[in-house]
Amino acid sequence: MQPTQPIRLHDFPLSGHAHRVKLMLSLLGLPYEIIPVDLAAGEHKGPAFLAKNPFGQVPVIEDGDVTLADSNAILVYLAGRYDPRWLPREPLAAAQVQRWLSVAAGQLAFGPARARVIQLFGVPEDLTVAQKLASWLFSQMEAHLARQDWMAADHPTIADVALYSYTAHAPEGGVSLDDYPAISAWLGRVEALPGFIAMPRSPLPKAA
Repeated sequence: MQPTQPIRLHDFPLSGHAHRVKLMLSLLGLPYEIIPVDLAAGEHKGPAFLAKNPFGQVPVIEDGDVTLADSNAILVYLAGRYDPRWLPREPLAAAQVQRWLSVAAGQLAFGPARARVIQLFGVPEDLTVAQKLASWLFSQMEAHLARQDWMAADHPTIADVALYSYTAHAPEGGVSLDDYPAISAWLGRVEALPGFIAMPRSPLPKAA
């Protein structure tokens, strides 16, 4: 199934949340159009954008009559509408996917993603706390991925897409992946998927 017209993705290129949606669109082979959102100019807080997402955050997609915000919600929608192989329906498998989507919205967002935002954009928050949470999360993911190739099933799902971007870019927040060989191997498997596209890399932060 294909959309009748390209899906419009309101995007900021350095956002891992936006990248996971762009990656999903590409993995599914769906036509899409990038609508840049100038966060530095506050475009995401203007009335036109807030009409699409009152929370004032990217990404947002427009798929025909559907306008949808929140990256994880968008992954669920895209998989459910266009390729259910990425979103298992069997109850336990579906629950495993949801578990990792919760991690993506929780520990991943407040650990490696937060550390990256602090380092790249100078957000005045506690970098050490974010880095410690990132290291703890990666120790859990490392143990999990030492036992299986994919996060939630025996094949890639939206759980892998949701976790990929901020994990791959954790070094931009000063969190090394050198001690996590199973995570590194998993990142390689994601990157080998047909349709994979990378998120632009920012300069690595200077050592303290």
